Amino acid sequence: MASMATSFSKSPSSTHASPNSSKPYLRSRPYVTLPNLSAPLATQRIRAARRPRRRSRRRRGGAADLVVGEPSPGIHEGSRVPPTLHFNSLRLADGSLVNMSVPIVLAIDDAQKRAIGDRRKVALVDPNTNKPIAILSDIEIYHHNKEERIARTWGTTAPGLPYVEEAITNAGNWLIGGDLEVIEPIKYNDGLDQYRLSPAQLREEFSRRKADAAPSQNGLQNPILLLHPLGGYTKADDVPLSWRMKQHEKVLEDGVLNPETTVISIFPSPMHYAGPTEVQWHAKARINAGANFYIVGRDPAGMSHPVEKRDLYDADHGKKVLSMAPGLERLNILPSRFVAAYDKKQRKMNFFDPSRKDDFLFISGTKMRTLARNRENPLMALCARVVGKYSSNTMTACLRATR
Repeated sequence: MASMATSFSKSPSSTHASPNSSKPYLRSRPYVTLPNLSAPLATQRIRAARRPRRRSRRRRGGAADLVVGEPSPGIHEGSRVPPTLHFNSLRLADGSLVNMSVPIVLAIDDAQKRAIGDRRKVALVDPNTNKPIAILSDIEIYHHNKEERIARTWGTTAPGLPYVEEAITNAGNWLIGGDLEVIEPIKYNDGLDQYRLSPAQLREEFSRRKADAAPSQNGLQNPILLLHPLGGYTKADDVPLSWRMKQHEKVLEDGVLNPETTVISIFPSPMHYAGPTEVQWHAKARINAGANFYIVGRDPAGMSHPVEKRDLYDADHGKKVLSMAPGLERLNILPSRFVAAYDKKQRKMNFFDPSRKDDFLFISGTKMRTLARNRENPLMALCARVVGKYSSNTMTACLRATR
């Protein structure tokens, strides 16, 4: 989802050093719901931590520089999960209210709980390099009420919810929370790290481009569009991140969007497919990155019902919730007024023209992936448009990308 973005403040960078620890590590369960750490910590290990020789700037947050002008909750302690699940917000010590619709939690199992014992600090370790990448201190371990978490986040406990099956069902029965200190920038080493800009880096880029912070009487003079595709976990039939990034690159290359007024960055959060609840998190994260306008379309963060033949959420509820959600008042919600569809006469995607409605084919994400698997013409034309001249095999690769 794209959002109009402008800058607020920028934060200083830090020098980091890795802690040195000889204690044995433990392997934890699947995915961690951390904004800028989700994928690298997907199967992270946990171990008792020693103090780093050089301390980085202290960060209470699931991601470095997560929140501008607000204290960030780190990995949620037990007292922060209920208001997140039941109110989609947190009450701060000064009485103010901030939006928080998705719990930022880390599950551990019984063996890990016993191994941690009464320690007050653990290290989060990259499973591929065995290198500590973050320190969790002042920890609290509490019960992982999976049913409550699922019911309150998705509004259903029906079987087949992709993120639930991936990250919650088989996760540990305990959650560990505390203050999170990131030791060094997270690297995925997948050829896309240059697109993973932190919130501070995005705000600095918007400032460098002199983006408008507020409209004047003549409107915005220098708006900057942020294309911010989600880069964490997605369900198996979604288009892979690498291909989505190629699509964005092609849109800029073809001049559909102006590179001078467009910024592309990957938002590394995992996808929950939790509809109106999750879209609040998406919006808040874009505020943290400097956005003050947010474009929202039909059924944001939604999906088909996992059991019944219908959408899980009302298509209009996402944008309605965003317009009234607590803690998001400073974000200007822009409902998308333009409906795109496949123009059968022009053989390309085009804005819907009601005067010749029979010429248009509405292609949902699910239907588009079905067309790709069946090699049917509408998607072949779209693939040809998107992948252009990348290589002689790109058409086949585009059509196979969602298999």
